[in-house]
Amino acid sequence: MNKYFLTIDNGGTNTKAIVIDTKGNQIGAVAFPTMRIEDKPGFHEIDLNELWNAISDAINKVIVKTKIDSIDIVGVSCVGHGKGLYMLDENHEIFAHGILSTDSRAVDLAEQFEAKNGEIFPISHQHVMDSQSPVLLNWLKQNDFKTYSNIGVVLSAKDFVRSQLTGEVYQEYGDASGNNFLNLDTKEYDPQLFDFFGIKEMYDKMPPLKYYDELAGHVTKKAAVKTGLAAGTPVFAGMFDIDACSLATGVLDDNYFSVIAGTWNINVFPSTKRADEASGLMNSIYPTGLNLVEASSATSAGNLAMTLQSLMSEEIKNAATSDQSIYDVLEDFLNHTDASFSKVIFFPFLYGSNVNPDAEGAYIGIQSSTTKSAMVRAVYEGIVFAHRYHIEQLLKVLGHKPQAIRLSGGGTNSSAWVQIFANILNIPIQLVEGSELGGLGGAMGAAVGSGVYDNINEAVDNMFHLRTEIKPQPDQVKIYDQKYHMYLKLLDSLDGVWSDFKTMQEGIGE
Repeated sequence: MNKYFLTIDNGGTNTKAIVIDTKGNQIGAVAFPTMRIEDKPGFHEIDLNELWNAISDAINKVIVKTKIDSIDIVGVSCVGHGKGLYMLDENHEIFAHGILSTDSRAVDLAEQFEAKNGEIFPISHQHVMDSQSPVLLNWLKQNDFKTYSNIGVVLSAKDFVRSQLTGEVYQEYGDASGNNFLNLDTKEYDPQLFDFFGIKEMYDKMPPLKYYDELAGHVTKKAAVKTGLAAGTPVFAGMFDIDACSLATGVLDDNYFSVIAGTWNINVFPSTKRADEASGLMNSIYPTGLNLVEASSATSAGNLAMTLQSLMSEEIKNAATSDQSIYDVLEDFLNHTDASFSKVIFFPFLYGSNVNPDAEGAYIGIQSSTTKSAMVRAVYEGIVFAHRYHIEQLLKVLGHKPQAIRLSGGGTNSSAWVQIFANILNIPIQLVEGSELGGLGGAMGAAVGSGVYDNINEAVDNMFHLRTEIKPQPDQVKIYDQKYHMYLKLLDSLDGVWSDFKTMQEGIGE
């Protein structure tokens, strides 16, 4: 009997159902755009009934597409974006929208908590971000008490999906530790954290914790009918998508960084030590048992998608009539231009900033002669500048460059963009086999949980396959260093202005 694993990867931009075999080969995948609701500025929500229906449809389709027998799926793992907020009522039923990790409604609240973060950093070893569940829960308590009072259980994105498959509710250690819920020493929920965030009522709404490879239920008969999975199929706790992508790229120690260019700009490395509070970095529990040191923000590929919708709507239509994607057209453009082409600087802060919390997206250097092409290339470059900003934070903690960066996320679909990453970061970029790395990492966890492999290191050894390495080009590195230093200088110059700019915007809106 052939053995397969199914991973459901619930991302902020796209959601996928992926089938992986025991050697890490991707047998098939079905994806759909995550159906975001953005009806108010800063609000990024999702209808959970629609999400579950779409996921069920994707599971059915991937089983048909791969022509496998569902009985041969020996384990299911759920992977999802971190942070955000997913809630069920006391009967574990859907009653409210989920909140995505790009939501920024609570940015002012997060600033207030972060100003006194020294009270909790020794407990959670986390800084406060506006999309973390505790911050969003406090926002609901103050602004939507009806929803807050109906909460019966607090989950992460992947935990919600798992609950629909199994009828059981759990949180998972990696996700919870990256969401300011856990004492990193005791590895338990800590009442002091709930008191700090003013949500002590939620302490009793937290479900039991599971490790990534622990059994977290079985596919129910109801879910089997809806998804096409076999009833009784084991479902394992699964992973935070950062953990899944890092494992899929074979990152087991600090010789390599895992960088994810997706909805979020994520840069991490596993470590025996934790980053201190002054570093500004986050710490969470990695599946190997090490700490995962993280520098991240919502400043990555999501900015490109939004900018293209605004700048290139006509080009998108024209590409479609030629059976092409706009990204195919842009790939050719990127390959025929270089670092000297665009003289424009772009701040990729459409969904939030990794510098001043009030900073917003901007182009600097536009003239009457500036072309749309120059503006688009500036977006590609600006996103990598934002990654470099975070990677330099990691380097200060580690003390030396890694051997290479293992890149994952939507950015890897463009070989030209990967070369830009190598040139701006001046570190070799390595890519791995497979296009759905969150799915692969989830499958690694299911492989351990189902007993195919004894531990996660063995699963990585057997399921991770390096594809290629892209080296920096010295002439391009030199130009990008000049651009990046100007990027930093501009950010520094504007640092004292953003707050006033925000006040002006709010005043106009009144």
